[in-house]
Amino acid sequence: MSRQTRTGRRASGRWWRFALLTVITLIVLVPVLAVMWLCFRPSSSSSSHAFFTLENLTHVFRDTDVLIWFRNSLVVTFATVLVSVAVAAPAGYALSRGRGRAISGYSLLLFVVQSLPIITAVIPLFILFARFGLTDSLLGLTIIYVGSTISVATWMMAAYIDTIPIALEEAAWADGTGIWGSFLRIVLRNSLPGILSTATFAFLVAWNDYLVALVFLRSSGRFTLPVGIETFFQQHATDWGSVMAVSVVMLLPPAIVFGALNRYFSVGGIGGSLAGR
Repeated sequence: MSRQTRTGRRASGRWWRFALLTVITLIVLVPVLAVMWLCFRPSSSSSSHAFFTLENLTHVFRDTDVLIWFRNSLVVTFATVLVSVAVAAPAGYALSRGRGRAISGYSLLLFVVQSLPIITAVIPLFILFARFGLTDSLLGLTIIYVGSTISVATWMMAAYIDTIPIALEEAAWADGTGIWGSFLRIVLRNSLPGILSTATFAFLVAWNDYLVALVFLRSSGRFTLPVGIETFFQQHATDWGSVMAVSVVMLLPPAIVFGALNRYFSVGGIGGSLAGR
């Protein structure tokens, strides 16, 4: 078989894979495109016959509490991200570098905790939080989100820190830097992709949650977007235009986060930083 023939077959195979991935991507995007289409189309109760309209978005921002729900979702989500990353980074470092029975027991505990579905703890947590006045509270909701993400976030940070050669820290120790200093100056500085991946995971858990927020939140002024969108569903009718408008508002922050941060994500870490030494 000639070299030209082999090159042609490889090129043909790449085009087939590209076409297959394109088809799969379009299928996955059908629900998103449907939401966008219905958002910018006149609702069934509208007298407008325009092909494209912003009246659904105008209605939800002007006549509903969407801006309040959006603010609540942002507050809860960013608080969850900050606390989760702040706790998971040093915990993941201890899990990655530590040795001994205590670390093994801590690792096993995290594995057990992350395997438990959150639904099993919702009712006991509601009873406990009711005694402390944390029901119908964004603080209580944030505490639950942090607790539900911290185990997986710790595992994610530990997995990335494993890719950072310990020789880099040993060199810092030789220069007089302590363990905490090497963690801040060496490990954290080289863990940006792991930190961003962990932050994105915590962001999506808090932003998309519906079940926990539905159980704990009662006042419209404290609703997050997933709970607030339910108010547009009535017993005998549904305002689909408003539902799709709020859905578009919910879609924007995750899309912006992935669009802005995707170039910082990395799988391989810096394992090759000591090559040739």
